[in-house]
Amino acid sequence: MEHIVTVQDAVTAFADFIEPTNAELDATEREMPVILADVELLDAHIVTLDRIPSELDNRRIRRARRRALAARVALLNHSAGTSLPGGAA
Repeated sequence: MEHIVTVQDAVTAFADFIEPTNAELDATEREMPVILADVELLDAHIVTLDRIPSELDNRRIRRARRRALAARVALLNHSAGTSLPGGAA
């Protein structure tokens, strides 16, 4: 049993470093509209898995796809205005 405790101490010694940094949290916050739009698109596809998609389903999928693409474009346009670290462009 002493061996298991030693391994546990080694694993939990770095528990403070497992938390996301503020920069990672900010990046996730910026990407949240894209994530939510992708979830909406997946939901639209999941609804049609067990049946033949109706015209309403097809419109919902197209609308969700357009929102997902628009969210990605908005994220790219927003990030294009920021400079990269080190002066790289």
